[in-house]
Amino acid sequence: MIASVLDRHILIDPNVCHGRPHIDGTRIRVQDIAIWHERLGMSVDEISAAYDLSFAQIYAALAYYFEYKVSVDQAIDADRVYFEAFKENNPSRLQEKLRQLRG
Repeated sequence: MIASVLDRHILIDPNVCHGRPHIDGTRIRVQDIAIWHERLGMSVDEISAAYDLSFAQIYAALAYYFEYKVSVDQAIDADRVYFEAFKENNPSRLQEKLRQLRG
């Protein structure tokens, strides 16, 4: 039964979200749901309202996350490392302008 729910809501397609598991019909990744719920403390109601998702979609993403927690957490960490490297190699023009205005 749980497999059919996950199959109906969670999709892995190499052409969508770089092959990361996501909610079918959206570009919202399982890891996004995990971050919002587990790390930012958003409730299922808040996620549903903010992103126009059904409770079934959100709970399927959370079920997938807890079933494959290690690999999803690795993907989250990889994205964080990528973001930090990108930020270091591409300084914010806005922040530079603000520094110039203050200085």
